[in-house]
Amino acid sequence: MILAQALIQQPMAIFAYLIAIVGIVFMLSTVQYAPLKKFFGYLPPLIWMYFLPMLSTTFGIIPQSSDLYSFLSTYMLPAGLLLLMISTNVPATFKLGGKAILVFLAGTLGVVIGGPISFFLFQGILPDEAWRGVAALAGSWIGGSANMGAMIEAFQTPDDILSPIILTDTLVGIGWMGVMISLASYQERFNKWNKADNSTIKRVNEDIATDVEENSKPLQLPQLFGILAIGVAGSYLIRLFADLSFIPKSDVMSTSTWTFLIITAVGILLSFTKVRNLEYYGASKFGYMGIYLFLTAIGAQANLMDIVQAPQFILMGMVWLSIHVLFIFIAARLLRAPLFFVAVGSQGNIGGTSSAPIVASVFQPALAPVGLLMGILGNVVGTYAALLCGQLARMIAGG
Repeated sequence: MILAQALIQQPMAIFAYLIAIVGIVFMLSTVQYAPLKKFFGYLPPLIWMYFLPMLSTTFGIIPQSSDLYSFLSTYMLPAGLLLLMISTNVPATFKLGGKAILVFLAGTLGVVIGGPISFFLFQGILPDEAWRGVAALAGSWIGGSANMGAMIEAFQTPDDILSPIILTDTLVGIGWMGVMISLASYQERFNKWNKADNSTIKRVNEDIATDVEENSKPLQLPQLFGILAIGVAGSYLIRLFADLSFIPKSDVMSTSTWTFLIITAVGILLSFTKVRNLEYYGASKFGYMGIYLFLTAIGAQANLMDIVQAPQFILMGMVWLSIHVLFIFIAARLLRAPLFFVAVGSQGNIGGTSSAPIVASVFQPALAPVGLLMGILGNVVGTYAALLCGQLARMIAGG
């Protein structure tokens, strides 16, 4: 039974509900019971971080829109990312080399070419101005919402086209993120089949993890409040700075974009100081908490019943994403790249700065910052690539 109005409306009540989902799922995943261990081996906890809130929205338990979701996106996500960045072992991360960037760029090319092809295939059942929506979705799928906003402005995407495009972005994009997370269990098989050298990734991940394990210390109040101060207060101050009038703004370089860029720069700088020692007290765990809570908000904003409202856009999005996937796997095959590079390269495009670190952390827990850096790269190249994609769709439409 689907209710007309959500059972839980108050933001704090929604927050408690989402935290309960995260807590229950993670606790179940640690239970030493063979069927449960096998179940979570195929469907890791992070899939349920967004799928259970999505089901909750679909069945009217929580609302599809709430101020809480904006709060988690505006404040909790940046705080989590900052804590992850200060915990980064940058010199070790650079040892990964340039294959990840090449795989990422192959995925970008797949989005640019896939958009016009899928639009051509479904043009006969799409509205007249649907090509403007293709440009908007291309912006989102190469870097995230900031680039999407730029494309909406650049191509003047009308509201009746934008609504199904956002739905397509949410359902197809989140669906692919779930697939990527579930593929983490098959890293060894894929790398063996692809003859990919995964040793550098494993060595870097193990070196970082070993460093933290050997130097870990019990959390005390001074360090606890130090972590919270840097994560919450630090990211808030960075956002205030990014919003100042002398910081140049545009459709591409919005306050959110500047916030992520500054957080990345500040986090990397702090990682070379003694501030990084907070990782020995569990700073990154608090960072993941912020990101996981944000992930539940993503899931809560998707309603499975909305699929019936725009099936042609959903189908176009699925074909489009398939082309992106084809390009990125071909690149991985040619480069003998490991599955980790496929995951962060794809999510750096399709998910951007919000989901790429999450997917990276599922594959290699110590390498979440690599996903964030891929998301930042998506922000940088996304505008120009999406503009090209939009113009190609316009040519097909005869505009």
